[in-house]
Amino acid sequence: MAQRPLAKQAAARPFSYSEIVAPDKPITLLVLARPDDPHLAMLERLPGDTRILAGDSPEAFEAAAGEADAIFAWSGNAELLDRVLRMAPRVRWVQASSAGVDGLLGPALVESQAELTNARGAFSGALGEFALAAILFFAKDLRRMMRSQAQGMWDQFDGQLVHGKALGIVGYGDIGHAVAQRAHPLGMRILAARRRPERSANDPLIERAFPSEARRELMAASDYVVVAAPLTPETRGSVGEAEIGAMKPEAVLINIGRGPVVDERALVRALEEKRIRGAALDVFEREPLEAGHPFYRLENVLLSAHCADHTVGWLARSMEVFLANFERFRQGLPLRNVVDKRGGY
Repeated sequence: MAQRPLAKQAAARPFSYSEIVAPDKPITLLVLARPDDPHLAMLERLPGDTRILAGDSPEAFEAAAGEADAIFAWSGNAELLDRVLRMAPRVRWVQASSAGVDGLLGPALVESQAELTNARGAFSGALGEFALAAILFFAKDLRRMMRSQAQGMWDQFDGQLVHGKALGIVGYGDIGHAVAQRAHPLGMRILAARRRPERSANDPLIERAFPSEARRELMAASDYVVVAAPLTPETRGSVGEAEIGAMKPEAVLINIGRGPVVDERALVRALEEKRIRGAALDVFEREPLEAGHPFYRLENVLLSAHCADHTVGWLARSMEVFLANFERFRQGLPLRNVVDKRGGY
């Protein structure tokens, strides 16, 4: 993408938020991305006077960081963002290209005055569909069907109805809600655990809302458990030995949130010992999943290589979220999808 000309670097000085976002003031935007990323062409839809610089190293922004107003973390990590932010004292907004922000929350971002927003909503539908696919994969035993077909066997067996089954959702945010929206019409009973269960008091999809600390009780009552919680210090490892041990022998665990929320060693033991029916996993403690990991060989596991939300146009949808928020930033309107930087979501 051709870079738009950048104005001469200005010395840092006190300023007001309204000054930064005034509609008649050109905005300087730093984009953490490879400059040749084809999706950056969508940034041509920004106002013509927007000053844009894309790069994948701190050195790429040295000339413009002092006057930057916003950062779009299209790619990159906390280390790169941290270094760029320390060069950019005027920045008042950082947009993440993903819904999860744990990979960006370095000290400079958390301590800065900049608002952090994410792409919440861009991927929820795809993840909701994946969760539904995983439920039906186990309910109808599709692996057995495929195995029998490959072996040329006429193998009749009884599957399960999902109607009337309890679906427990650990982390009832945008993704959890998308799962419930798709499962409820099938007649599944929705149980949800969230930090503030009172927010679900009038949710017609939910039969019962649990506080986060009662997730063990929720998992014990569920036939399928979808983990959709963000990764924070409080949620790391929160689905552990006790929670997995409380699950029904025929229950299935589905993780579409963040890998480290689930204790993998506890999950592997439960799967190997067949204390639960199975697991469908899109996220893992370490990615990519290393060769020889038990998940690869376990017949009661369905694996996705952290691509359950990679549906056609998924990157464009994330870019659309940014473009809509940029217009709000330019006009001085409240930004959407604001993240609590200290809370982590």
